[in-house]
Amino acid sequence: MDPVPPAHSLRRTPVQQRSADRLARILDACAELLDETGYENLSTRAVALRAGVPIGSVYRFFGNKRAMAIALAHRNLDRYADGIADRLAGLPATHWRPVVDAVLDEYLAMKRSVPGFALVDFGVPAPPPEGPEADPNHQVAVRLTELLSTHLGLTPDATLERSVLVAVEATDALIQLAFRTDPAGDPGIVAETRAMMHAYLARVLD
Repeated sequence: MDPVPPAHSLRRTPVQQRSADRLARILDACAELLDETGYENLSTRAVALRAGVPIGSVYRFFGNKRAMAIALAHRNLDRYADGIADRLAGLPATHWRPVVDAVLDEYLAMKRSVPGFALVDFGVPAPPPEGPEADPNHQVAVRLTELLSTHLGLTPDATLERSVLVAVEATDALIQLAFRTDPAGDPGIVAETRAMMHAYLARVLD
């Protein structure tokens, strides 16, 4: 079963498996329609039709399309963290560069294959979040700091947290450029992004 989005993004948290499955179908439909129509043209009615559920089922979980997209973003972040954890399970904890590569490779894999990810990866297009804790890249950095610290046996102090946040912000901008240049992600820009991550994070991980 897919992870259930945080309760604050839902009107009602599913308790039974049937409700959880229905929520997953709604989010799947939302992701598909994002690729087909874009965020501005997304509607709760279209999502309900695509998911094969009554419109009331959508409103049982979400007050509007923004709440639905936020829930999708949270699910994406959970899947991203799980994917990284799977990759790290096969890596030794003695070298940090393959670990950082795994973080980037999982993001690229999702960028290329996950429906709706191009528009809603870990946050919705607009309006801007309220406060740094609500910022998508801040949330990503917190999860990555936890994963890196656990795998590499590091202390997640303020210096590491700040460095990971800066790396996330820079990488986000460069990967956006890579996919604007080439729909599959320009290999040269991806390589430069990887080199940038290694060079920058060496300050705190070497």
